[in-house]
Amino acid sequence: MITSRDLTREPPRSTHKRLGGYVILARTIDKGRALLNGKVGEYHFDCPVDNMLFGFKGVKGDDFKKQLEGGATDDQVLVWLNANGAKKSAAEIEAWSAEAERDNPYNNPEKRDWFSGECAKQGLDPAKTTLFDWLDADDKQTFKR
Repeated sequence: MITSRDLTREPPRSTHKRLGGYVILARTIDKGRALLNGKVGEYHFDCPVDNMLFGFKGVKGDDFKKQLEGGATDDQVLVWLNANGAKKSAAEIEAWSAEAERDNPYNNPEKRDWFSGECAKQGLDPAKTTLFDWLDADDKQTFKR
């Protein structure tokens, strides 16, 4: 059995948590492992946030999940990610991660209404809240209940 967090009882790691310089990666690993163990709760693996990472690296969610199915550790997943898809320098990874952390869906007219509604549930100002900060607040709210 693959060891995982029970996402019905606790959130995955924050999108801000960097692994090998990549934001999102640790959270994506947690969701993938929990999915494989039937403990993913309300979370979704291979979702639009995960696909920010997959798109940047040019890998597929199914290929990523195969690494987790094989019992890969965080470090082994990182080695696989660096070896597959588009080759990225440390500077490119840092720049992408920094940009992803600044992403604010409120600035996208197609996402503004949705994001404003989600931020309102958390008492957050959508114009000043990043996607990652909203996800962290949502995690805290979910597990406060």
